[in-house]
Amino acid sequence: MKTIYIKSLAALLLAGSLTSCGDKFLETDMFGQVDSNTALNNVANIGYALNGTYYALSRNEFAGTEATAWGDIASDVTYWNQKTSHFNDLYQYQPLETSVLLKEVWEYGYKVIDNATRIIKASEALAQTITNEEDLALLDRYTAEAHALRAYAELVLVNGFAHQIKVDGKDFSNEPGIVLVSSPVSIDDRVSRSTIGETYAAIERNLENALNYFDEAGDYSSELVYFTPAAVKGLQARVYLYQEKWTEAAAAAKEALELAGIDNLVDTPAEYKALYNGGDSNVESLFFLAIDQQNNWSANSSGTLWSTYSYSPSPWLSSIMAEDDCRRAVWGPGTGNTSNVPVFNGGKFMNATGNAAVGTCYLINAPEMFLIQAEAALQQGNLSDAADYLLVVAKRNPAIASVADLPSDKDALYSFIKEERARELFQEGHRLWDLRRWGKDANVYATGAPNVNWTFKNFKVSECVYPIPDYEINTGAGVTQNVGWQSTFPNL
Repeated sequence: MKTIYIKSLAALLLAGSLTSCGDKFLETDMFGQVDSNTALNNVANIGYALNGTYYALSRNEFAGTEATAWGDIASDVTYWNQKTSHFNDLYQYQPLETSVLLKEVWEYGYKVIDNATRIIKASEALAQTITNEEDLALLDRYTAEAHALRAYAELVLVNGFAHQIKVDGKDFSNEPGIVLVSSPVSIDDRVSRSTIGETYAAIERNLENALNYFDEAGDYSSELVYFTPAAVKGLQARVYLYQEKWTEAAAAAKEALELAGIDNLVDTPAEYKALYNGGDSNVESLFFLAIDQQNNWSANSSGTLWSTYSYSPSPWLSSIMAEDDCRRAVWGPGTGNTSNVPVFNGGKFMNATGNAAVGTCYLINAPEMFLIQAEAALQQGNLSDAADYLLVVAKRNPAIASVADLPSDKDALYSFIKEERARELFQEGHRLWDLRRWGKDANVYATGAPNVNWTFKNFKVSECVYPIPDYEINTGAGVTQNVGWQSTFPNL
């Protein structure tokens, strides 16, 4: 932890023009070096630091590419054409402790957590000295966003580097989770991993704190590259879903949609394609990253990964997507595509510019909220409500016009919900965590297009626990490895 935490905030604060609301987000002009020990002494500097934290979140090493793509690449919805080696260790279910990708996700996750923690602590202290109501309201808003950012990063890390908290009703709360950070970690501090249950409790507290601070502020940004109450509720619904807290998950998802003013989804190819023209073109999104033509990760972007860097929809996913499903409107062959070596056009990252490398990641979206409500209602035995919520998403397939076109049997309806999550959430990074929490056996590591073979068939993905990067273990700061993690992956 020492080598990851220290000076991360100072480095981000050097880019003073990573400014707060009203200025260009992610602008890179430099001015005004500041010291991380004394910088967070006024509201403006906390605003700079907060945007620096969003910048860390959006990096290709974290939510901008690697942490988001991980959930799809290491699953059954993706095909790797082997033209490049990006992510191949995850796709092949052969991760290593030395994996650069795992190291970067861990490192940037903790940059977000550490920076958010410093902002929260400084804001709490500064609030005691402020008398101007406008400044205090802005500080409350910044504090709310910092809590949400910390929660987002904690959830990514506990999913990625620990066991799934619940697997088809079985509880793994007492297994090792991640290191929780409530105060900045100094170079001499020893740390230890909390349990998975303690980690989820901390995530819940952060989200509740975010909502409380938004209430105190009475305001939030109109730009969805910043956390808002709707986005916090959406993330909260996901956290409850993973814990199988069905009542709470449904309520949070419902409130997220109400706060966002969304009660339906588009269902024509033209409307669907228009969602992915970049930025706030996606009227179904609650939170997305500030990635565009000026600010993007180019060769390291998600769009490049889903085009020239080898990845495309798997044959299985294609087989369950109707030919006239409007979601196919963003699917197409990329340059150099052949039946033997499929190349994708970028899918959800193929924005209006025609350059997938500048497409953004939509991280919390309305369709997920409807699907959470559907799954929660089904788990509570209310099949009628489950079908109603599911229909909102499923009618993207024109063959499904009413609930009469959906299965009426509970098991069949649940299978449909699971497949609908694969169809709808493709490229948003959910599939691996879904497979794990359902305890669902899956076929993974497909090869041999066009006559595809699965290397590992009916593999129990829920058993997989990824290694903590040796980069962290070797610091000697106290983080322990996941014991026996190698045995949770298949042998070639």
